[in-house]
Amino acid sequence: MAALLALAVVVALVVGLTTGGSSPGSHGSGAGTPTSTTPASLEAGVEPWQLAAPLSREVVTAHRGLLQILGGLSSAGSSLSSAYSLDPATGTLTPTGSLATVVHDAAGTTIGSSSFVFGGGSPVTVSTVQSLSLSGGSGATVGQLPQPRSDLTVATIGSEVYLVGGYDGTTYLPSILATGDGRHFSTVADLKVPVRYPAVAAIGGALYVFGGETGPGAATADIQEVDPSTHTTRVIASLPHALYGAAAFVLDGHVYVAGGQTGDGQTLTQLYEFDENARRVHSAGLLPQAVAFSGYATMGTGRSAVGYLVGGEVTQQSGPDQAGIPSGSLRTVISLRPSRYGGPVGGAAAGAPFHGHLLIADRGNDRLLVMDPARQLLWHYPSAAMPPPPGGFYFPDDSFFFHKGTGIISNQEENHTIVEIGYPSGKILWQYGHPGTPGSTPGYLNQPDDAYLLKNGEVTVADALNDRILFISPGGTEIGQIGTNGVAVHNPPTGIAYPNGDTPLSDGNVLVSEIIGSWITEYTPSGHLVWTVHLPTVNYPSDPQQIGQDLYLLCDYNPPAEGKILTVHRSGAIVWTYDVPAGDGMLRKPSLAERLPNGLIMANDDYRNRVVVIDPNYDTIVWQYGLTDTGGTANGLLSIPDGFDLLLPNGTTPTHPQTG
Repeated sequence: MAALLALAVVVALVVGLTTGGSSPGSHGSGAGTPTSTTPASLEAGVEPWQLAAPLSREVVTAHRGLLQILGGLSSAGSSLSSAYSLDPATGTLTPTGSLATVVHDAAGTTIGSSSFVFGGGSPVTVSTVQSLSLSGGSGATVGQLPQPRSDLTVATIGSEVYLVGGYDGTTYLPSILATGDGRHFSTVADLKVPVRYPAVAAIGGALYVFGGETGPGAATADIQEVDPSTHTTRVIASLPHALYGAAAFVLDGHVYVAGGQTGDGQTLTQLYEFDENARRVHSAGLLPQAVAFSGYATMGTGRSAVGYLVGGEVTQQSGPDQAGIPSGSLRTVISLRPSRYGGPVGGAAAGAPFHGHLLIADRGNDRLLVMDPARQLLWHYPSAAMPPPPGGFYFPDDSFFFHKGTGIISNQEENHTIVEIGYPSGKILWQYGHPGTPGSTPGYLNQPDDAYLLKNGEVTVADALNDRILFISPGGTEIGQIGTNGVAVHNPPTGIAYPNGDTPLSDGNVLVSEIIGSWITEYTPSGHLVWTVHLPTVNYPSDPQQIGQDLYLLCDYNPPAEGKILTVHRSGAIVWTYDVPAGDGMLRKPSLAERLPNGLIMANDDYRNRVVVIDPNYDTIVWQYGLTDTGGTANGLLSIPDGFDLLLPNGTTPTHPQTG
């Protein structure tokens, strides 16, 4: 998989894709058939491949398993004429000719064996209708709209194509045009609220128009219903936000709206489901990348339908729901499909990949955070009401809940201490080590990593620079040790070379990762060797976790290029790898990955300042907390997150149930 993705990236770079991004209004969802089933929240995934250059406000059409990408804006703000096909199964981009005229902010659809592009900016608003064969070649101007029109959207019902919204360079256009051949047009109705950049979906013989720009810096939350058969339009409901530049899809018989931008320039991550019968809007999850003005299209029908957001723009973000690249034009492609784990729509936590409380060790900010599935921060430590322990709270690394969530154990790696904190009281329950003073004699630590509280009350920790695993009694006495102080040699059972992981196993044994030499080894608590394996393709094994019979999940924290997450067999065979070489999906120094109860993989992506969740079925990032490559203390931001833990509502810790 990794080799295939790398090849796709190389192919895209070789062909020199020059498309780029900067405005919306171009893409349609086909007509859908409503269903009576309860709608699912959405899984929105950042694909492991990306466009070869930033792109926005392009036309995207779908045909026979491929997306065709036409025109758009480059990141420099130039209109484009380029055409490419994109295979979503592999990420492969193939040049397929060019349009007759450069254009952005157009609308498009497939009619017969060609893609049609209606109007747009070139850079001024035009009335041209362009056509390009799906097999490629040179595009042609094949007709004219009744008047210049850009910033419009297309949707189809049966064989009829409807053009909704737009702008002629001076006026917001209310007329809704219909065409069967892409060359001849009739007006079927007028919008009650004329808009630019609406999101439009067709279902059950009607068009639904979501939001849109109503004036410079102004947007509407109106949802307008258009009945082409009766030539009527009415406002039937409202979105939670006034927005424009969003995308609309029909997936498994339900209408969804994704992203968009508010009138004041906030780019959104929100996903909504719209119930056209009840005329109600429900939360359907969050995008892992805020986006507006993307190209979008739906592939497949019914339960197999998948929506795609291609490229797009971000103006600015704030708040707990912000995610992805903070601003600029995007190379990202996001897939949308009904979630198998996020439950039904409705509620602020719809689509969340976890239940209970999520603990994050925000190392760069010297703090611990706890949030719920709706991203509401419930607790942070230290605070004015919960002062730090003696010697300060500095460099919190991995942190874990214990005793059914009544406490948290955290190792301060560069402060050379371990501390147990009452949760949620913040009271210091226990501390070991001398703050700011490394050492190897009793009572001292040197770069402690992965401290766990065991069921018998002992604490185990990888004392990394002392090359040992320590077992410490509740009274603070060292009662066991694996490895020899200061002997950084893999020589089980007497020598351990720079250990950074000591995961407790269900049988009472401990799983040790050694940085020097790239070894994973299982020991009994008394230090007897159970098995050991060398991983020659892993540069820096970090925090292995057992996830099955002889199967282990770990990070490669510091390979020569991007960070990786791997599943390995006890034999050393690599079973699965998440290895994205570039773009939004790339990891940089991930130190901990754990499998959630639903099979998703959560990881702290330390040096991209985010915690992510990966769906290994598609190798997509489906959830993110923190802005990519942007550290901070504000709500929604992290700085070098270095650990996390999950506490379920029943008080269990599913990723380490064998601890205290």
